[in-house]
Amino acid sequence: MSRPVKLLSVSIGLICLLLALNFGLRSSMGFFMAPISQEFGYGREVFAFALALQNLCWGLFQPIAGAFADRYGTLKTLFIGAALYALGLYVTAGADGVLGLNMGAGVLMGMGIAATGFGVVLPAMARMVSPEKRSFALGLGSAAGSAGQLLVIPIAQDFIASYGWSNALLLMAVCALMMVLLSSPFRQEKDGMNANATTIEVTQTMKEALREASAYSHYWLLVVGFFVCGFQLAFITVHMPAFLSDQGFLPDVAVASLALIGLFNIFGCLLSGSWAGKYSKKKLLTIIYALRALSIALFMTLPMTSMSVYVFSIVTGLLWLATVPPTSGLVAQMFGLRYMGLLYGIVFLGHQLGSFSGVWLGGYLYDKTGSYDVVWWAACIIALITALIHILIDERPVARLRAAVA
Repeated sequence: MSRPVKLLSVSIGLICLLLALNFGLRSSMGFFMAPISQEFGYGREVFAFALALQNLCWGLFQPIAGAFADRYGTLKTLFIGAALYALGLYVTAGADGVLGLNMGAGVLMGMGIAATGFGVVLPAMARMVSPEKRSFALGLGSAAGSAGQLLVIPIAQDFIASYGWSNALLLMAVCALMMVLLSSPFRQEKDGMNANATTIEVTQTMKEALREASAYSHYWLLVVGFFVCGFQLAFITVHMPAFLSDQGFLPDVAVASLALIGLFNIFGCLLSGSWAGKYSKKKLLTIIYALRALSIALFMTLPMTSMSVYVFSIVTGLLWLATVPPTSGLVAQMFGLRYMGLLYGIVFLGHQLGSFSGVWLGGYLYDKTGSYDVVWWAACIIALITALIHILIDERPVARLRAAVA
């Protein structure tokens, strides 16, 4: 990796497959809510809490996984993460109560996702490619996750229908272990992981990087903004099937809805990655969050039909992970590449705190009110606030890097 890797290469292809598997497996968990809740006689809040805990642990362990990858390499991090991911699915499959669900689907899967997902892989991709291709590479990696949602969700649904929820989870655990085979592009990373970093980036210590970021107010605005992204995405991923069922739609509509989100997310990520390399990243994020607020408002106020569900899914897909390339790109742009795994991991922790809130509040408020309306409108309002927050962000490199360039 001492020389930049081409975007059209076997290495980038394997990395994209890894991200597709990581994202697709966890995106399928919402379809296990109904069968697991019915078998144990729980309300939706119980399994929703396990998935909320998953998102919380994912966020809490993301900075740790990022720092571990920055120091010891991406390959070792992915090996550990794949094992934890598979173990979490295995424990969930054999769960006989709340503790097993929380430990398997919550803690272990959350740790596994953190060590095999965007927070670890995207910084490594950014270091692999040339600077002018960095934003598009981040969009390509994000699009690969979307492709995983598109491909894996229907397969998981078939697994549940054919073999039952427990055996379906065991099959998915085997799939999680395949990420070990897909991590081979990172075997030589340690020798050249700083090849694209400036001298001043390489000499900075991790403690200095943390001190610099924590004192930079614009970094925290980025964290707050990503909280809202997580709130919306996790709520829709987990609760959309149940929400559509409550509206009288057949399960096929929910499958098609999430599949459309995954399909159009591919285009949204590629476009966002391309635009983030040409235009202001903060302005791009402002537009994305404003459009999210508008789409939710229209979805909740217009008559709900199969067509309106599909149109909303398409629009949501275009905006789904379109935030990742400009957000991760801003971290690299502000602070450089050396500790991008750690610093983006902290930003992603904000995302996952939002995910925890969206998933848990969705189940809690549904059990209390019998409706998801409050959460939908909350997601709309905070998206609008977030659009305004991003206008205030200074997207220039920090003073240390500006001085180095000067």
